[in-house]
Amino acid sequence: MDGRLNINVSAVDYDKTSKALTHQLTLLEEMVHSQEDFVMTDSEFAFGWHFFVLSVNKSLVLKLVEMMGPDFEKLKGKGTEKKFLTWLTKNVESKSPRFKLAIKEEMESSKYGIF
Repeated sequence: MDGRLNINVSAVDYDKTSKALTHQLTLLEEMVHSQEDFVMTDSEFAFGWHFFVLSVNKSLVLKLVEMMGPDFEKLKGKGTEKKFLTWLTKNVESKSPRFKLAIKEEMESSKYGIF
């Protein structure tokens, strides 16, 4: 699981969502004693939504898995990356209006037939 996890973010309010994501990931970095393990692109606005990419070092995800232990496995989703999206969504949804997270590589695969 080397490299980065790229997450497509769709949000109604870019400022609130990006701040909430940044806040949550900064807290995670502090908990696992790491820094600069995520970056966020600028937003593109279309159809009333803001679209941007959040890129997270997979090492940060693995540190969360270690820290949470068996509780991480109880999260909804197949595989570590999906469980991380569930964790991130649960921790941000109360601080931000409507938003969606999706793994970028899956969105671009032909399985969805739209890209």
